[in-house]
Amino acid sequence: MADPDLKGQVAIVTGAGRGIGAAIARRLADAGATLVVCDLTQEAAEGARVAAGDESRTMAFHGNLADDETAGRLVEQVIERFGKIDILVNNAGGGILRPFLEHTPATLRETIDRNLYTTIWCTWHALPHMKAAGYGRIINIGADSVRNGLQWHAGYNAAKGGVHGMMTGLAREFARDGITVNTIAPCAVQTKQLEEVLADQPELEGPFISIIPIGRPAAESEVAGMVAYLAGPDAAFITGQVISVNGGTNMH
Repeated sequence: MADPDLKGQVAIVTGAGRGIGAAIARRLADAGATLVVCDLTQEAAEGARVAAGDESRTMAFHGNLADDETAGRLVEQVIERFGKIDILVNNAGGGILRPFLEHTPATLRETIDRNLYTTIWCTWHALPHMKAAGYGRIINIGADSVRNGLQWHAGYNAAKGGVHGMMTGLAREFARDGITVNTIAPCAVQTKQLEEVLADQPELEGPFISIIPIGRPAAESEVAGMVAYLAGPDAAFITGQVISVNGGTNMH
């Protein structure tokens, strides 16, 4: 299936500097969307903008989106430059994976901030503009580990489980406003981040990969393809769903 034509659509992708976020940004740009790419550092955000192509329809933003005011500035700048927000992809995240009792208050807060509060604040600031326009596509990147209890993921699942749970409430609340809210739940994805984790903690390769019936991690493009579909018109009747891109790890 070809990606939808997203010309004229304004899309924000958080955590777009590398990995899944970079793949999503490229996919939406290739589909014609006007793209706002966000990351923690100016270097990462600008690199994502350059990779997206046409400068006239791309914008870079850097900052910690777990901070309410920073997320508010992002939305203000997008509205000021492009006038609207059609698509919000809440991809920013990254887990600190370790046995639960080896976490500290600081690592647990960071995990919650990276994954849950970035999603909360970006959504909270973007929704009024979507509601006023009578249109919006909010696509969160969740985690298959919320459903399968993957080893060393308790803290991460607390954050991503919050993302999954918030989605259902938002989907129902804004269904009559032309706004859909969905979550994509990948299993392990073949990214540089995964390679770094497994190089540092090789004992995780077995539980991370062996649990996947297809026998390999997802490709970044396979997650990005689902984002593109949910952003398009054919997905207008899909809302409040956790959509697994997981190689069969959970079947339901």
